[in-house]
Amino acid sequence: MLLTGTVVADSSTVYPDGAVVVSGDRIAAVGPRSEVAPRYPDHDRQSYDVLLPGLVGGHVHSVQSLGRGIADDTELLDWLFDYILPMEASLSADEMEVAATLGYLEMLESGTTTCIDHLSVAHADRAFEAAGEIGIRGVLGKVLMDQRSPDGLLEDTQAALDESERLITKYHGAFDDRIRYAVTPRFAVSCTEECLRGARELADAYDGVRIHTHASENRSEIETVEADTGMRNIHWLDEVGLTGEDVVLAHCVWTDESEREVLAETGTHVTHCPSSNMKLASGIAPVWDYRDRGINVALGNDGPPCNNTLDAFTEMRQASLLQKVDQLDPTVTPASEIFEMATINGAKAAGFEKLGALREGWRADIIGVDTDLTRATPLHDVLSHLVFAAHGDDVRFTMVDGTVLQEHGEVTAVDADAVRERASEMGLNMDLEDARESAQEQKP
Repeated sequence: MLLTGTVVADSSTVYPDGAVVVSGDRIAAVGPRSEVAPRYPDHDRQSYDVLLPGLVGGHVHSVQSLGRGIADDTELLDWLFDYILPMEASLSADEMEVAATLGYLEMLESGTTTCIDHLSVAHADRAFEAAGEIGIRGVLGKVLMDQRSPDGLLEDTQAALDESERLITKYHGAFDDRIRYAVTPRFAVSCTEECLRGARELADAYDGVRIHTHASENRSEIETVEADTGMRNIHWLDEVGLTGEDVVLAHCVWTDESEREVLAETGTHVTHCPSSNMKLASGIAPVWDYRDRGINVALGNDGPPCNNTLDAFTEMRQASLLQKVDQLDPTVTPASEIFEMATINGAKAAGFEKLGALREGWRADIIGVDTDLTRATPLHDVLSHLVFAAHGDDVRFTMVDGTVLQEHGEVTAVDADAVRERASEMGLNMDLEDARESAQEQKP
């Protein structure tokens, strides 16, 4: 396939009249159309206004999709124990599959082709199968919770680790290596030391398996961890082995100087979730400082109940504007840096090589965006438009591993109407009361 349009190959390379050639699951050529197109006269051709790498959701909760809008105007621990944990505990296997599919559908429709997905305790197989079947690229993990957890989510430590290992052997590298595994403790508040150390041992036992958890999202969480361990959150995670190049920590809003030194020294990845942090009033992550220290920062949406969208373009805009306000400096987090956070930085966090840019020999994860819009007129700077003005609804083309999943705005990977209809029916019929009572008993 030969795709033409303005090609944004990476944050510093734009071909105003460019072309991208896809052969199998790889990019065969990229560059000016006048140079590339004549070499491939027999390729099927499609044209889109702007072509760019598929975006990477560096921290998402696909299985929370049925809870969109149920937990507005709450802070993190109330949000979690009063609404989200009860919802997850109440979901059947079928509901978990539909929730995950809905999340993946929204991501593909809006340009996210890779996600690092924090699932739930139960029915993880159904989410893995949904991701594999719909065609998204992902690093997924069953959640570990062995303390301060409600009925339906609390597990025996070893049983939880054993189930994670079963899933690793079944799904790590599955679906032509589009799907990989991350050992996924929920966060230090709901995991014992045995669980956290076991997560590190399990990840070390399998090549390429990562670790994905939450850290230092709000002050109440930090106070709870410090009361439990006598240590600040990042130092505790470092103590039990949950830092390093294979670790993705979501949020990291409240870190001190010594914790930031640990993140930098260990090569730990941080995922910034600006919309979630604002909505839950958790605070503003020091992204400008992380970047200055050389810490790899990716972008994530978090979950639909605390965002309420999985549109990665929204996060790009929010991430830049929030840092400018925080620092009272319009020069911090320019469009080029934000674009990197949403593409190649996310790919690094996910552990996929040759992903996150449009380059010869790299993975063919490509999206096409419409700019025939009042909102895009005049188009002085395409990178500025993508970061500050584009919406997920502008995405008209989505390709993962060379397979077209959305074409001219029509999703080909799944019956989108049927998914939405089933998800709406399930979501509106959820009954959380019994699960909520159990969860509130465990609230710190």
